[in-house]
Amino acid sequence: MPSIYQLKPRFQALLRPTVQRLHQRGVSANQVTLSAAIVSLLLGLLLAWLAQVTWLFILIPLWMLLRMALNAVDGMLAREFGQQSTLGAYLNELCDLVADAALYLPFALLPGVAPALVVLVVLAAVISEYAGVMGPLTGASRRYDGPMGKSDRAFAFGVLGTGVALDLLPASWINGLLLVILLLSLYTLYNRVRHGLAETR
Repeated sequence: MPSIYQLKPRFQALLRPTVQRLHQRGVSANQVTLSAAIVSLLLGLLLAWLAQVTWLFILIPLWMLLRMALNAVDGMLAREFGQQSTLGAYLNELCDLVADAALYLPFALLPGVAPALVVLVVLAAVISEYAGVMGPLTGASRRYDGPMGKSDRAFAFGVLGTGVALDLLPASWINGLLLVILLLSLYTLYNRVRHGLAETR
């Protein structure tokens, strides 16, 4: 299935000079991973605390773009400069899940938005990522199948954040878009399991 993740190689090519400079300055992949997670957590707490100040939600798309760059940077530092480690693998997966939950859950505090729908989207995201991680445990590769992988969710919530900040999306539209994200996340889960099984046969 098409996914924004497929654009990653081109994105990495643009970031490679920056990654080389970071390596020269002694920045490690794990430092980048942890820094992105901490900023995401702090931003999520800020939005939850000040959910009534809707213009702050414009920080979601701005941070999502920078966070996607940082996610690419930490992977490139690990692979291209011999920084791969078991700890790094744990941090890469767990920090992404924590960061996503922190950034998405504040939408549940917006007036008229169904909190249960936001929680279900977060749960579906966690389960679909877990299905992707299970690939190597079953003899398949780490599955990144779409159509609602990490990058796609980041884009979708960036759009939602922009709509909220600019007062372009009424609560009914947000609920409708969340339902679409949920259904696409469940389809992503199905795709990852199906393709993982096919790869092991």
